[in-house]
Amino acid sequence: MKLPPQRGPVSAELIDLLRTFAPENDQTACDDRLVVPLESEDILFSDDLQLSLFVLYELHYRGFDEVDERWEWNPQLLALRARIEEQFERKLREIAMDVSYVPGDAQAVAQQLFTLANDDGGPSVSNFIAREATLEQAQEFLIHKSIYQLKEADPHSWAIPRLNGRGKSALMEIQFDEYGAGRPGAMHSELFALTMRGLELDAEFGAYIDRLPAITLASVNMMSLFGLHRRLRGCIAGHLAIYEMTSSIPNARYARGFRRLGFDTPVTDYFDEHVEADAVHEQIAGRDLAGGLIEYDPTIATEVFFGAQAACAVDALVGEHQLTAWRSGKSSLRTATERMPA
Repeated sequence: MKLPPQRGPVSAELIDLLRTFAPENDQTACDDRLVVPLESEDILFSDDLQLSLFVLYELHYRGFDEVDERWEWNPQLLALRARIEEQFERKLREIAMDVSYVPGDAQAVAQQLFTLANDDGGPSVSNFIAREATLEQAQEFLIHKSIYQLKEADPHSWAIPRLNGRGKSALMEIQFDEYGAGRPGAMHSELFALTMRGLELDAEFGAYIDRLPAITLASVNMMSLFGLHRRLRGCIAGHLAIYEMTSSIPNARYARGFRRLGFDTPVTDYFDEHVEADAVHEQIAGRDLAGGLIEYDPTIATEVFFGAQAACAVDALVGEHQLTAWRSGKSSLRTATERMPA
């Protein structure tokens, strides 16, 4: 993946630094360049800060073609990341609903999460795709999803060494399926790549990074924030739990929508697979992952539910952004004007 174009002063300094300097040289210059104001009225919609955070997180995943891998643990970059994360986490806690967990056993935890999933009143992108979306809007939908789906499961896998007992076993069961259950070509990320190619889209990870709005980047950055901090291990477990518990029915609608547009296997295989797999995963995620984790450590319950509620809140904002654009006859992606250098 190539470094993306900058979107403001913070991402400009960061990207130029990664492209220009070797991590062991010019340390003073690095220190000076990264002392930049982090100004944002709403970090969820800040192109500059969300892109910067995405770049900083991606150093822990696949990295960038022209960036020295030793940047991953550079103290100055970690300090910049922490400054952005502080704002980001504070905003996520602000938009998540008040956490109203009632103590109980694993089954009670699952029931409360199912109630949260069923009460989600966010805009239904899946209904729009099923009934109304044009081919161009379906392509945009895939482009939005690609920044996570082409590396599906990776952010949640950070939780594996941080969990114990029943919750850890449940996470491993879910992740095993996400990575294809040992079958070459069956990873869910590979199935999604087939879907993109079927609609004549570029299936290389990050190919459309410059077209994704800040709120889409925020939805992916949230997973990395939760996954990369041990203190937020409950949040990443809650995020995955609600993700699995709200997946099966929407994916059935997505499959119908793509068939309505004239596509079938292998384009619809990704969605069809999730209809079946997530119908099983939702029970494991609610009862064994979230419920088992809370039974093992009741002090983590509030964070599990915060992770789930933050996921619902951000997903609703992404959906609102997409549907508002589409219903007004506009693109939900960044325009050529927005992508022009400042």
